[in-house]
Amino acid sequence: MQRILSSQLPAHVGATVQLAGWVHRRRLLKAVAFLIVRDAAGLAQVVVAAPDVRVQVEALTEETVVEVVGTVVANPTAPAGVEVVEPTVRPLGPPAVPPPFDLYRPVLTASLPTQLDHAPTALRHPTRSAALRISAAAVAGFRATLDRQRFVEVHTPKVVGSSTESGANVFALDWFGRPAFLAQSPQFYKQLMVGVFERVYEVGPVFRAEPHDTVRHLAQYTSLDVELGFVTDHRDVMAVLRDTLAGMLASVVDRAGGALDTLGVTVPEVPAEIPAVHFIDALTIAGAPADEPDLAPAHERALGEWARAEHGSDFLFVTGYPMAKRPFYTHPDPARPAYSNGFDLLFRGMELVTGGQRLHRYADYLAALAARGEAVEPYAGYVDAFRHGMPPHGGFAIGLERFVARLTGAANVREVTAFPRDLHRLTP
Repeated sequence: MQRILSSQLPAHVGATVQLAGWVHRRRLLKAVAFLIVRDAAGLAQVVVAAPDVRVQVEALTEETVVEVVGTVVANPTAPAGVEVVEPTVRPLGPPAVPPPFDLYRPVLTASLPTQLDHAPTALRHPTRSAALRISAAAVAGFRATLDRQRFVEVHTPKVVGSSTESGANVFALDWFGRPAFLAQSPQFYKQLMVGVFERVYEVGPVFRAEPHDTVRHLAQYTSLDVELGFVTDHRDVMAVLRDTLAGMLASVVDRAGGALDTLGVTVPEVPAEIPAVHFIDALTIAGAPADEPDLAPAHERALGEWARAEHGSDFLFVTGYPMAKRPFYTHPDPARPAYSNGFDLLFRGMELVTGGQRLHRYADYLAALAARGEAVEPYAGYVDAFRHGMPPHGGFAIGLERFVARLTGAANVREVTAFPRDLHRLTP
C-alpha cells in the first residue's frame, strides 16, 4: 500500500489508505479517541475506538512520527470533510520529546525569541510554515516571469576579494591566508554578465555586517537580483520590476493559496502602471525638510499612506534620489545631474526594492570614482570590463524576506525567515 497525503483523503472515501506524519494532537474522550495527524499537506482526523489501539494512542506524545492504516469515511465536521476509522497505528520512531510550546494551538503563543531558539520545531506550526510556502511560491514566480522574458539565471561568487561593493559593512574572513569578504551584493557580477547574456537574474544570499537591530534588517537575507541591457533609462527597469512583482504575486496565489488562507492574507493588485513621484516631490508629500538627503522610515510610511489614498496602490516608486546617496555606478539624470536615474519601490510604506540605470562607459566610471576620491585599483576587475563595450543597462534587487513580511503583515522580518542571522543570532 502506497502512502497518500492528508489532502488526498476526499478522493479515497470507502478505501483503505496509509497515512504517515506527526502526532499533531490527541483528544481522549470516554468512548472514543481522536488522533490528529499532520503531514506536509495538512491535517487528518483518525477515529480510534478499539481498546488496544486506544492504549497505543494514549502512550504517544505530540510530534511522534507515526504511520496510520485505516478506512476513509465522510464526516462533514472533520478536516476536509473526511476522517479515517478502524485504524492501525504504528510509531515510526521513538516517542518524541514535546517542544516547549503547543503546536496544535491556532496561534503560536511563545515569544519570538523562544520560537527562534527552537526554530526546527516552531517552523512546523502552520502559521510559520505558511510564510515559508509563500516565500517559495514568490521565488518560483520571480524565476518564471523572468524566464519568459529571456532572462538567464546566473550564480555569482559569495566570497570576494574586495570590500568595495557598497557602503555597507562587510564580514571579513580568511581565504587560504589572504583576506576575503562575504559578498554584500552580486551587483558588479550581474552587470558584467549583461555583457554575456544581456538579461540576467540571480536568487542568492547576501551578507551585510550592519549593526542594525531592527524588525526590518537581517545580516543575511535572500536577494532577488535582476539586470538588463539595452535600456533607454531607469523607466525600462521599472517596467520590468512591475511585471516581475505581478508574476510573483500571481504565483503566490496559484501555488500557496492554502498558506494565504492560513494567515488570512489578501494579495494586493499590482497596478498596470505603478504610481511614481520624484524624490523632491516625495519630500513635500512626506512633510520632510527640502534639504533632506534621504527618506527616513517615517517618510516612507507617509508616502505609503499617500499612495493608498491618492492612487489606491500598495506600491509607489520614488525616483531621482540625490546622486550623493547612490552608489558611484549609478547613472545621473541628464537633465538634473545632481539627481539620479535611480529609484526605490515602496511596498505598503516600506522600501522593498532599490534599482536604477547604471553607468556603462569606461570614462564615466573613472570620472565617478575620481569625483568621490576613490582609487580605481580596488575596482579594476570590474571597471576594466567597460573598456570592452557594455550597453546601457540597469537593474534592481528585491529583499525576499522583507517582501514576504510586508505581504503577510508580519511585524518582524524574522517571523518569515526560517533561520535568521542578525546582530545577535548565529544559531540554530
